[in-house]
Amino acid sequence: MISRGMPIAYEYEIDVPPSAIDANGHVNNVQYVQWMQEAAVAHFTAAGGAPLMQAHAATWVVRSHQIEYLRPAVANDRVVVRTWVEDFRRVMSLRRYEFFRAADHTMLAKGQTEWVFIDTATGRPKSIPEELRALFAAP
Repeated sequence: MISRGMPIAYEYEIDVPPSAIDANGHVNNVQYVQWMQEAAVAHFTAAGGAPLMQAHAATWVVRSHQIEYLRPAVANDRVVVRTWVEDFRRVMSLRRYEFFRAADHTMLAKGQTEWVFIDTATGRPKSIPEELRALFAAP
């Protein structure tokens, strides 16, 4: 496991659409998984990871998601997803997430995703390049 200083957090905001609401009147649990992926991709793109990933002929795939739901979000809430890369291992990365309601800063959920760096030609795990790792750690 490689650990680097304080992780750089990224915030991704969502206005909860009516289509995200389930029969119980709150955001459906599956929606949080979608938001985790959207926030991760937005953070990766904003950090400049996409060109490095392409240069190394690789992509990320999810190994696992874990979510703990704490409070409900409802239609028209603005949700802030704070995400950061917690650590890197040889071919894997652990990304964490915290979901907050923007209006009152109530934590709604927290979670994590294990991502695996994959060679696009072979479909096999590939070592994460140092220059890609460096994008997600504070100096």
